[in-house]
Amino acid sequence: MRFKILILLILALLVWWHFLRTEQGFIEAPILSENGSILVFFCPQDQCEQVLLNVLESANDIHCAIYSLKLQNVTRVLQEKNADVLIDEDNYNDYGQKIIMPGLMHDKFCVLDNEKVWTGSFNPTKNGAYGENNNLVIIDSKTLTENYEAKFQDIKTGKHSKVKHPKLYLNGFLVENYFCPEDDCEGHVLNALKQAKQSIYFLTYSFTSDPIGSFLLSNQDRLDIQGVMEKSQASKYSEFSKFNASNMKVRLDKNKFNMHHKVFIIDNETVITGSYNPTAGGDNKNRENVLIIHDPSIARQFVNEFERIWEES
Repeated sequence: MRFKILILLILALLVWWHFLRTEQGFIEAPILSENGSILVFFCPQDQCEQVLLNVLESANDIHCAIYSLKLQNVTRVLQEKNADVLIDEDNYNDYGQKIIMPGLMHDKFCVLDNEKVWTGSFNPTKNGAYGENNNLVIIDSKTLTENYEAKFQDIKTGKHSKVKHPKLYLNGFLVENYFCPEDDCEGHVLNALKQAKQSIYFLTYSFTSDPIGSFLLSNQDRLDIQGVMEKSQASKYSEFSKFNASNMKVRLDKNKFNMHHKVFIIDNETVITGSYNPTAGGDNKNRENVLIIHDPSIARQFVNEFERIWEES
């Protein structure tokens, strides 16, 4: 009798573990919690090239997936460190591994000593550092580092795996992390926007996502919605014409370089950033990453950047 009970308990544990590991299971895996840090810098005012050089020079083991790499000093340090670097085929310049794929290898991240991650919208190019409006985010988190390292290996080998730790409590604040095309970036961004109670501010380089655009349009009477969009991307495919026709508070930027952010700020408490532009290509074809950071202190920094660009547009 005791033996049968033991067998039943083991079977129950196996079923429970199966659901923890199954994407469609009824039980979600526990959300990990750890201490760490998130540092945010904005280009060009925060000297992004020097910030990136400092973090690279302090690391020994470096794995990078970068859409475009054209800063000589950054390239020199990566070569000196014998960094493993993946570059999109359109921007390959005889250094690193050329990534050839149907869409763009549009990520901008480095994994540093399996302890830190650099990501954001910033490409290490002269315009990216000294002309365009960009953000550079440096995260100290072993869990998020594990996510980005796994994605680096995926890109390097041509695999497509879902993110291992999509949610994490970092210093008590929820951080979500997703990668396109595997993790439905558009869906997760839209889900975060649907939590808004007061406001949504956005800074977008390219914005052609009808689902996200339709949500903003249908909620502009309920929420304070404001946005600045890159003028060179305001084509017939852009959501800008719809926004403008509906009298949404939206402006085209006046920076002679690109307004290159990919940012949404929700209720001044949550910020969405990364390499993902809200477009079909960004969601379905490109290699991209998204961070959804539910931390008012981080969101406030992005609000300040939004307000600065809004006033200048």
